[in-house]
Amino acid sequence: MRILLVEDEKRMAQALCEILRLEKYEVDHYTNGLDGLAAIESNIYDIVILDVMLPGLNGYEIAKRVRSKGIATPILMLTAKAELDDKVTGLDSGADDYLTKPFMTKELLARLRALGRRTLGTADGILSFGDITLDTSTLILSCRTNGLSVRLSEKEYRILEYLIANSGQILTREQLAVKIWGFESEAEYNNVEVYMSFTRKKLAFVEAKTEIKAVRGIGYELRCDGDV
Repeated sequence: MRILLVEDEKRMAQALCEILRLEKYEVDHYTNGLDGLAAIESNIYDIVILDVMLPGLNGYEIAKRVRSKGIATPILMLTAKAELDDKVTGLDSGADDYLTKPFMTKELLARLRALGRRTLGTADGILSFGDITLDTSTLILSCRTNGLSVRLSEKEYRILEYLIANSGQILTREQLAVKIWGFESEAEYNNVEVYMSFTRKKLAFVEAKTEIKAVRGIGYELRCDGDV
């Protein structure tokens, strides 16, 4: 999962980025409200961690603008204010959850997992499409019809997760590159091709009927032909 952190306190941000990366999240960090808003509007993030007090534009206003544009990315709002009215303001602005500083790492991670399950539309951490399942905690890909399974690499997992979450849609190479490697990455489109090949080999290894199909001149989509 790709997480956007919008936090202007340097030490707090560094600590959060380190914690999240140790938990295998992809993290992008911005320090002001205007840059944070632009990043959210790119719609490539699975979850946003948003501080309230930010230079340029505060977290309440960011949440309002994002929701007014129909962007449904879950927002976890951080603030040093513990008063009930502040929490209500945050939730009414469009935040999905609210965490008061200082907080315990375990609580933050638990709330992110809950928001992540909501994003992926799964209560048990298992994604399904056609004859395959994908365990979001272990990165295990399994075929339901024969019981074969294999562990995916981080990039293979993110590609398949993104395709499953957007099943029925064709995803462009640019969408995949930005989603998997991020805006700041120097990854080229051939990286998408390479890791797409790896992911296809894992699907073939478990003998799945589900396939990643290339749509000439556009991108890729997930398909499962035949009975499963």
